[in-house]
Amino acid sequence: MSTRTKPHEIVERALELSTADGCVVIADEESSANLRWAGNALTTNGVTRGRTLTVIATVDGKEGTASGVVSRSAVTAADLEPLVRAAEAAARGAGPAEDAQPLVTGTPASPDFTDGPVETSSAVFADFAPALGEAFARARAGGRELYGFANHELVSTYVGTSTGLRLRHDQPNGTLELNAKSPDRTRSAWAGRATRDFKDVDPTVLDAELAVRLGWAERKVELPAGRYETLLPPTAVADLLIYQMWSAAARDAVEGRTVFSKPGGGTRLGEKLSELPLTLRSDPNAPGLESAPFVIAHSSGDDASVFDNGLPVPATEWISGGELARLTTTRHSAALTGMPLSPAFGNLILDGGGDKSLEEMVAGTERGLLLTCLWYIREVDPATLLLTGLTRDGVYLVENGQVTGEVNNFRFNESPVDLLSRASEAGRTEKTLPREWGDWFTRAAMPALRIPDFNMSSVSKGV
Repeated sequence: MSTRTKPHEIVERALELSTADGCVVIADEESSANLRWAGNALTTNGVTRGRTLTVIATVDGKEGTASGVVSRSAVTAADLEPLVRAAEAAARGAGPAEDAQPLVTGTPASPDFTDGPVETSSAVFADFAPALGEAFARARAGGRELYGFANHELVSTYVGTSTGLRLRHDQPNGTLELNAKSPDRTRSAWAGRATRDFKDVDPTVLDAELAVRLGWAERKVELPAGRYETLLPPTAVADLLIYQMWSAAARDAVEGRTVFSKPGGGTRLGEKLSELPLTLRSDPNAPGLESAPFVIAHSSGDDASVFDNGLPVPATEWISGGELARLTTTRHSAALTGMPLSPAFGNLILDGGGDKSLEEMVAGTERGLLLTCLWYIREVDPATLLLTGLTRDGVYLVENGQVTGEVNNFRFNESPVDLLSRASEAGRTEKTLPREWGDWFTRAAMPALRIPDFNMSSVSKGV
């Protein structure tokens, strides 16, 4: 299929070619534009285009329904029929799918299903690029160097099924990461933003923020490992809670394999997780964080099923008023566990009832640590969701409401679920870019959290 062939035509042709009992076809039209810079100067820029086609064939048998999934990029007209046949062969060679369900029906067709895909281009940086040049000039004048990148993607996804679904979703996704360094490389600070269109991010504002942080780092303070009152900024909170939600599959909890399993059997649904009035939610229509309003599943797993493609995704509260309210389910796992259907999410929002900015929370701190971000987060124990990771690009000492210097980096050991139970204050919720998981998940809004005794388990050198 040439690039002029509309994606909906590819979907329709693949469905026509299918001889399986059921078929789902997903066409993803992707475009991206990027800028990269180092030492206060642009280094590279580019624009890419791509197409990926996923065919899901289902075959009914005496023992149940089997599924076969095959995805390929750059599919041509000659490749289309072999792709469909490969999916059918995979289904016929597989055993019955445990998550088998009737393919979804009845969802109204997207009115723009037959329209061509939306595409990004370098024009998305029309206002951003001149502002970036101004940030370079200010950084040079201030004796600091800026490094980083800006990336914008647009993905138009078309879902068609043999049961008549014809759905389409356009997903913009932009990230900006900016790192400022002193010329001798002894000081470093980071800031990031998520955006849909680069109209709401100003690199000069971020540069000014980083200049302040580099100033804080002129005084170095060595601290030992231990438990410290710690202010987690929204980006760090997002990284921790995204991982928590990735571990929130209902079936795993019922089977006693996660932090949401109740000792002796069952789950912790209904249990108070925090004394703060925290509400953790997902909403495909959240302003500025819009995500797909229906399930798009290229494969099956703990929290997704290819049989659920096209299923509506409602707004969901995962934690409500500090209480665990929902775990993620597919139609199969919902029936298996007796829990409500709660499809996986495309954004994550934490509301804690607070209205203070991070700066105001710093002003209210007698002595503690202020983090910039977390990285290299890894799971230690799934039963408690104990995570380990490192701090990066600035850990600052706060004394009597003022930042008085930069301290060494640490390795931490903490469970996000346990952190929620110990959090003593939540700030104002704001859109944020998770630094660790930003390649996979960017649509998040979080408050800063005050943790009275964050566990810095060891000192990290050379980070």
